[in-house]
Amino acid sequence: MSATPSTDTIWTRLSEDLRRFIRRRVSDDHVADDLLQETFMRVHRNLTALHDADRMTAWVYEIARNVIHDHHRQGTKAALALVDDPAEEVDDRIGCMRSEATGWLDEMVRQLPDGYREAVQLSEIEGLPQQEVADRLGLSLSGAKSRIQRGRTMLKEVLDQCCHFEFDRRGNMVDYDPKPNRTVCRNCDES
Repeated sequence: MSATPSTDTIWTRLSEDLRRFIRRRVSDDHVADDLLQETFMRVHRNLTALHDADRMTAWVYEIARNVIHDHHRQGTKAALALVDDPAEEVDDRIGCMRSEATGWLDEMVRQLPDGYREAVQLSEIEGLPQQEVADRLGLSLSGAKSRIQRGRTMLKEVLDQCCHFEFDRRGNMVDYDPKPNRTVCRNCDES
């Protein structure tokens, strides 16, 4: 049995092939990038579970399959929540929620630590490609991806403290309900 490789070594060896593997199984490039990032976050968190470095590739691909499966399962659950809604009603509701969410979402993004706040703002709010985020923040592409992913995780935690969200199969927010006794946002139900 050989020594356990580092996450950086695994990334260097497998990221391109793994991205192609993921991309063949999901709807678009952005989703593939997100799932690749999630795969490597799980690899990093669970690296101590890799007992046989000779099986590293199979182990990483198993993690990727689980990430893809989780992604598709989340889409199925969200789609089931929409079964009774007419399409135009859903579209109207999504448009209304997006305009309502602008103010309080900005407030929640501002709660993130500096580096993560900037990465999430540029990537998620302004819609810049990850390479441009990296350039603006003076980071490598992998560093920017990591910061964006961690910022998203932090933002999700803040959002989960405020509201319960429902998403469609494409990951778009279709409904939200403010939680009682929330302390992290102001007036999101009064926008």
